[in-house]
Amino acid sequence: MSRNTFDTDCQTLTRHVLEGQKKHPEATGDLTQLLSSLLTAIKEVSSAVRMAGIARLYGIAGSTNVQGEEVKKLDVLANEAFINMLKSSYSTCMLVSEEDENVIEVETEKQGKYIVCFDPLDGSSNIDCLVSIGSIFSILKKTSDGPPSIKDALQSGRNIVAAGYALYGSATMVVLSTGDGVNGFMLDPSIGEFILTAPNIRVKPRGKIYSLNEGYAHYWDPAVKEYVASKKNPECGKPYGARYVGSMVADVHRTLVYGGIFMYPATSQTPKGKLRLLYECNPMAYIMEQAGGVASTGSKPILDLQPESIHQRAPIYLGSKEDVEDVLALIKKHGL
Repeated sequence: MSRNTFDTDCQTLTRHVLEGQKKHPEATGDLTQLLSSLLTAIKEVSSAVRMAGIARLYGIAGSTNVQGEEVKKLDVLANEAFINMLKSSYSTCMLVSEEDENVIEVETEKQGKYIVCFDPLDGSSNIDCLVSIGSIFSILKKTSDGPPSIKDALQSGRNIVAAGYALYGSATMVVLSTGDGVNGFMLDPSIGEFILTAPNIRVKPRGKIYSLNEGYAHYWDPAVKEYVASKKNPECGKPYGARYVGSMVADVHRTLVYGGIFMYPATSQTPKGKLRLLYECNPMAYIMEQAGGVASTGSKPILDLQPESIHQRAPIYLGSKEDVEDVLALIKKHGL
């Protein structure tokens, strides 16, 4: 196909999901409907991100403009977009958002069978300097009888039905897994659809990049210090490159594409880690495992953790299998 030819048979994300649905005769179409609503929210956020500076969406939540109208921060707008679209999908019964202290129960007349955990705008502190930001989500199925309860949200990552993230960078991309590998879809603004551009993404067994916030080196445990030192000053071969954006979506996406390791370890200041389990660690661990990588707390796979609260934190090491195994070996060596 020439560069200027219009593709009349493009593989959209919705088409991709529908084809997957056909492989499961028992499927009701609810998940497809849910993902369609999720994509609409992502398109809304993508548009808002592009207009944030012009529309002055960087203001403090609850502030007012000169007309006395409420000016909402971009992360608040993103949260509202996700909540409204997910509720109106008629396929969810409970939502867990990074922006809300408590679970959000969907009105009874709109309830379905799925729970969605999401961070509507990860890395939002970077918006002002135009660094790539994103949205992260995972989908679980309600397991209890009767009205939904918080226990339905507190499931291990092994029960995830689908997970993914959206990256708002030089283009808007959605990376998604429904349990059958990982695929990447780029938003084509001309038709308003996400087009399959990266089928069957696989992370390299070993990369050449390590990623973590080295500003906290003073608080690292001996294993992390030794690991980073070994990558900077290897006994043989070239040193690893260091890359750290400070937006989890951007750092994990780079790790997925180029290989290597992303780390947000526990420190003496944050002994339980900093990233949230339900809507940051679990979705990214699910994607990484589906792509052939590894995601660990340092002592067990992230997806094996049993959540105890909706905003629970966890340390995380994820990326190329051999790179993660290197740091896990050092953790074991130091008896941590």
